[in-house]
Amino acid sequence: PKTDIVFLKVHKSASSTVMNVLFRFGDTHNLTFVFPIGGGNQLHYPHHFLAKAVQGFSPGSPRRFNILCHHMRFLQPEVQKVVSSSAVYFSILRNPVQLMESSFMYYKSTSAFSHARSLEEFLSQPYRYYNPERGDRHYARNLMAFDFGFNPDAEVSARRVQLMLKAIEASFDLLLISEYFDESMVLLKELLCWDLDSVVYFPLNSRDSKTKATLSAAIVEKIKDWNRLDWEIYTHFNRTFWERIDRDFGRERMQREVKALRERQAELARICLQEMGSVAPKDIQDPSLRPLQHGSAKILGYNIKRGLDKETERMCRRLVTPELQYSGALYKRQFAQKPP
Repeated sequence: PKTDIVFLKVHKSASSTVMNVLFRFGDTHNLTFVFPIGGGNQLHYPHHFLAKAVQGFSPGSPRRFNILCHHMRFLQPEVQKVVSSSAVYFSILRNPVQLMESSFMYYKSTSAFSHARSLEEFLSQPYRYYNPERGDRHYARNLMAFDFGFNPDAEVSARRVQLMLKAIEASFDLLLISEYFDESMVLLKELLCWDLDSVVYFPLNSRDSKTKATLSAAIVEKIKDWNRLDWEIYTHFNRTFWERIDRDFGRERMQREVKALRERQAELARICLQEMGSVAPKDIQDPSLRPLQHGSAKILGYNIKRGLDKETERMCRRLVTPELQYSGALYKRQFAQKPP
């Protein structure tokens, strides 16, 4: 199994669920994580990643960490200072149309979105609300391109798009697609030489469907247009994702693997979860399992069955612990104060 991993956590793209997979693997195999100084979940974000902002890194004796998966704006030369040269790099993409709808709800308080009453209103005159000079502008335009380290306001020429796609291809071993999350987990399992239980998951940080908006065809086109860089990234890597499946896997084998993953997931839901699935934030009984609520989105969570044996309870808890709580626990363990 591969243990040196860089995951570029792209916002609002099912990346918290991927992170839980990495947290669990690192947790059970006693691996080290890259944390910002003092803990937390942003590595110098929204500025480009810097090794010197990492706790436990010093240029004199460069310490290598196993897993880098917290939010960062990608800058490979700096990333290479904190992970081994053999690390596997991967990221995840989401259709920019759904990504924008989700960002508008989740980041409603940012400068670009706070004064627009709806996404339609924002897109009817984006520059009335959007200021490229503002430090939080990236949440409102080409968020994926921004997280990959590019300028979200760059003009979209064929040459720029070409260079951007080539740069991403040169840096990353795999790009997952959140709309095909199960297929993505199968490819990831293969790439990392992990077993099925390591990539099984329950969706985390997902939103109550009642807070999701339906978008008209005209709005969809406006979103694609406004996020043209993201659209180019997504369509290119969605295509190569399926080419990779056809080349390395075959659709039949992929279907079998996805079926096995879903069956195991259903089995774990029966073992672990009270309601067999997610519940609204107000219905989560254990406060330590309550995800952070942000913007006007309602973020769902889980209740674990009572009366489980210790080992099963620990496994179930790992599967449903929200990102911030899990990250905090791993940080505490990794940087526990040694008694004098």
